[in-house]
Amino acid sequence: MSDLATSNTPIVSSPIEDDSMVLDNPSSPLLISSNPFDLTFRPFVIREELRCMNAAESQPEDLPGRYGRTIADLKRLLQAINALSVVAGGWAVWHYGYAGRVTEDVDIVVAQDSIEDLKRHATTFGFDFLPPPEGRWPKLFHRETRIDVDLLPEGGIPGTASNRAPVAIRSPQNYGASQRSLPYISMGGLVELKLGAGRAKDIADLIEIIKMHPDRIQELKEHVTEIHASYGPKFLQLVQQAREES
Repeated sequence: MSDLATSNTPIVSSPIEDDSMVLDNPSSPLLISSNPFDLTFRPFVIREELRCMNAAESQPEDLPGRYGRTIADLKRLLQAINALSVVAGGWAVWHYGYAGRVTEDVDIVVAQDSIEDLKRHATTFGFDFLPPPEGRWPKLFHRETRIDVDLLPEGGIPGTASNRAPVAIRSPQNYGASQRSLPYISMGGLVELKLGAGRAKDIADLIEIIKMHPDRIQELKEHVTEIHASYGPKFLQLVQQAREES
């Protein structure tokens, strides 16, 4: 088992990708190429394709172009090693209604005991396993599409070295994972990880999610309070901020 999977030395890192971008205008061109063989991440195209999608009803494999192809191979890999996982990060934020949130990478939550199997079998399914620098989490690199897949390991500690989350990432099963599928993380799970990460972009994501789902505020507040007592007050502060901005 990799050192990453040991709970005695928690790895501190944010579960939110570093290469994300926010489009303040949801109708602006999104940052994906409409050509499925174009591997360039640049500010044009596919606006119409994503605009026509129902984000709330879509699944990760429905993502257009090279993102959908990456998810398809990732799903095959996970099924082959019998591993549960969920898609988190920027694409999950988009799924829950923040139309301006687009990211270049894919983030998935994985169980500790799946990491070695992912490392062992990645190449067969078109991925390279990228060992992490010290203090970071591992990645998969999809060779065809050149997309990074950030692995958010069960037991990892979100946040930064100076601002660590009070709780670790839980099992994918706690976030809505199921056999033979690769779903988006539950909304409660996404809010939980974002609160733990605590960076400016995570806070901005949470405020937008709150704005989009005012009917679920009480449910989310109860969920995060169960995860850690400090999360409840933090979440209510963001609710107040979201209401002031609306």
